[in-house]
Amino acid sequence: MVPGEAAPPGPGPGSGSPAGSAAPEAAARKQRALARRKAFSLFVKGKEVPPAARCPGARWRCCRQAFGELPGIHRHVALHHGGDIGRAAATPAAAEESPARHHGPGSGPEICCALPDTSRFRQDELSSKVGEVLLYYCYCEVKDPEKLCAWQRALCQHLHLTGKVRVASEGINGTVGGSKVAVRLYIEVMLSQPLFKDILCQEDFKSSAGGAHCFPDLRVGVFKEIVPMGIDPKIVSYKETGIHLSPREFHREVEQYLSQASQGQSDTILLDCRNFYESKIGHFQGCLAPDIRKFSYFPSYVDENLELFRDKRVLMYCTGGIRCERGSAYLRSKAVCREVYQLKGGIHKYLEEFPDGFYRGKLFVFDDRYAICSNEDIISACRYCGTLWDQYKLCSSQHCRQLVLTCPSCRSKGLTACCPVCQEKELMVTSRASGQTLKEECECTRRRPRVPIERVLQRTLDAGKD
Repeated sequence: MVPGEAAPPGPGPGSGSPAGSAAPEAAARKQRALARRKAFSLFVKGKEVPPAARCPGARWRCCRQAFGELPGIHRHVALHHGGDIGRAAATPAAAEESPARHHGPGSGPEICCALPDTSRFRQDELSSKVGEVLLYYCYCEVKDPEKLCAWQRALCQHLHLTGKVRVASEGINGTVGGSKVAVRLYIEVMLSQPLFKDILCQEDFKSSAGGAHCFPDLRVGVFKEIVPMGIDPKIVSYKETGIHLSPREFHREVEQYLSQASQGQSDTILLDCRNFYESKIGHFQGCLAPDIRKFSYFPSYVDENLELFRDKRVLMYCTGGIRCERGSAYLRSKAVCREVYQLKGGIHKYLEEFPDGFYRGKLFVFDDRYAICSNEDIISACRYCGTLWDQYKLCSSQHCRQLVLTCPSCRSKGLTACCPVCQEKELMVTSRASGQTLKEECECTRRRPRVPIERVLQRTLDAGKD
């Protein structure tokens, strides 16, 4: 063909001629336009103010401004965030096909992988050591846990958050720490995630003073359960949980229980679902606190003490509520209790409303703080001298991961291990050149019954009188 002449008619699209390439190019342009519209939509959706937190004229927030009407929102995004939209549209997550493809029968909501815009914040606002620690969970059906896990990891890294996030086909469970700005953005993004829409709400997040420094690193992974009870979620589902009580309702129930128990008339058990080292430094008055080391022992504890729960009303509680979801479901599956109730939001939410209520002592948390305080009571003692003490430290023996309560006076004397056996092993390990460390070899653990048998409940009632 002579340059400048019109091309002869080709065999049609896909022939490799200029005319044949027009259709693929048009399709590509359409795909890019769809991706940009989707990115625009996700950006707008991600900054919506939750209905419960809205006030007049503030349905959407961005760049420290409030917007109430769509035209103003769209104008702001077009003027100030065109680059953000372009970058988001270029990512594989934004270039996926329309949500309709993924919303077939039983497929569940699509996972949105968009990340929040942080360009309006200074770096020190995102990485400040003065911040918060969040605790939350959400039970829901997750069709693609790996995708949710990857998004969570990217989101936490984007916001400079540390902590632990467990993802499973039954939902998500997380405790993360970061600056106040980063934590606020994290909550906003989580609430706008289609997967959690109409399930997760603002009050499901429990916060306390802290920050990224409260965790050694970031750990995000896919597991079979979002709380390790050791029972297949298909066998004991969170959908069969007990009756949720608000902190105020739970407070009234505990008040009534303690009044009746003092007269020997109670048909109720106030059950602590946590591990022994948690309840040791803080618990509700008059509770039954199982002497178990892991929550995965809880089902065996129930099985071995089934008669204890027969025909009883059970009031259950834990740190943030998640262990009660599965724990109450397991207890209900045994069909021995008259009623099973659980504290919604756990001790965290109760202490927000009743800091000086029936919960005494500190609240154990699974980060480097080990405990947070709401009242001045100290209900535990030093392992060695017996003086009142409730600040945990890790056993100084390298092979052991137990927590130990040892007061400053005893620590100054070198009593820094959880038991005399560990103290001796520490000297042996230190003298070895290999430096090899082995965990969970503590004699404290070996001597402790895996599942205690409760023979007398009166001791818990006596504790309630203290």
